[in-house]
Amino acid sequence: MVYGYARVSTKTQAKDGNSLEAQENALRAAGAAEVYTDAFTGTKSRRPELDKLLTVMQSGDTLKFTKLDRIARSATQGIELIQSLIDKGITVHVLNTGMMDNTPTGKLVLQGHTADGARRV
Repeated sequence: MVYGYARVSTKTQAKDGNSLEAQENALRAAGAAEVYTDAFTGTKSRRPELDKLLTVMQSGDTLKFTKLDRIARSATQGIELIQSLIDKGITVHVLNTGMMDNTPTGKLVLQGHTADGARRV
């Protein structure tokens, strides 16, 4: 199953194409069959719909989101979450970055976010 996740800090956020509607449209266009959404600030570590989604996904599924900052508060938090998903057999596709999984290419994309190459979100 291909899932999508979209988050805004407030329900009225529409800046830089980050509105829920814009994110959902991009995720569906990228093949997400089911999209979970939250309207919570990134400073909150618990987001109800993300938490629900994380319990639903299984090995072989794919999770798509538009940008790393939509799913995580920091690059470190995002990389940890992505790595935990990959370890469970879930492919992660950050639309503005690429696919991340246990393949050599997926590991290369993930490495672009870690260590000295850490991208800031």
